[in-house]
Amino acid sequence: MGQARPHRPVLRLLAAFSRHPAALDWSRRQAETAWGPVRLQSPFFPFTESRYYEPTMGTDLVKVFWAFERLADPAELPRWKLLANQWEEELAVQQVFPEIRPVNLDPGYITEAKLVLATTKDRDHRIYLSDGIYAECTLYYHAGRWCTRPWTYPDYARPEYHQFFEQCRRYLRECQRKAAGDG
Repeated sequence: MGQARPHRPVLRLLAAFSRHPAALDWSRRQAETAWGPVRLQSPFFPFTESRYYEPTMGTDLVKVFWAFERLADPAELPRWKLLANQWEEELAVQQVFPEIRPVNLDPGYITEAKLVLATTKDRDHRIYLSDGIYAECTLYYHAGRWCTRPWTYPDYARPEYHQFFEQCRRYLRECQRKAAGDG
């Protein structure tokens, strides 16, 4: 019989996309207030793989990722998603932007082996966590590179994303070495 052990802390990640730089700035401030400083920020990527969000978010969307300085407990992923949904709603009701959904926020985390995202949508490959939140292993790390799954969102297959996630993975490993007293 295997022994149950607590999971090692993970690198918390927040994907944010919008057509409004001010909405992204506002979202980052909310996240840093709740979760502490951002350690790594990706470039702003044009979100061109899908038009699904255009009716509610408009055109010319850009996506950015923020990885947070402090490692976190992955068991908290449902709370992160519920909080991110609350932020989205809070910004929308302010009616500062013409769209009904001015920003989309998707929290997740990175381990040495995978990138996990939280979602409210159930599918055959998603695992229910709690409070209406599911987890999806979107990418996995194998043979020195990030790899996709059949269900991976098309933009998450982009090499530029993988380059940023590799930076995140290196930072996570550095933190783990320090915590173990090896560095």
